[in-house]
Amino acid sequence: MSLLNEYMQMEQQLKELQSNLDKLQNDKRLQSELEFKEKLEALMKDYGKSAADVIALLDPAPAASSPKAASAGSTGGARRKRKLKIYKNPNTGEVVETRGGNQKTLKAWKDEFGSETVESWLVRVEE
Repeated sequence: MSLLNEYMQMEQQLKELQSNLDKLQNDKRLQSELEFKEKLEALMKDYGKSAADVIALLDPAPAASSPKAASAGSTGGARRKRKLKIYKNPNTGEVVETRGGNQKTLKAWKDEFGSETVESWLVRVEE
């Protein structure tokens, strides 16, 4: 692409961006949001508060849940072991033992016979 073509293309993009910017500046919703932002910043300045202080004041839940998440991670990530489920296909007599639902044969059975049918083949559950 020639330099002239590139220049003309960029000039066209600039005109489109300027048009979009003009539309936004005349939008009542944007003006309302800008007014809110200015008033909030002035209020924060009057009381000597930062944006983080305001967020912590309005939404204390994330701060309260952080220590829980940190303490859960400090236990070494020991998670309760899933239960062993044993399925037996009555058509073939094939047995599948799994601790999760992502087992290849089990998924194939569910695709072929349906999830409810395969779940009815559950023989037993072990710890």
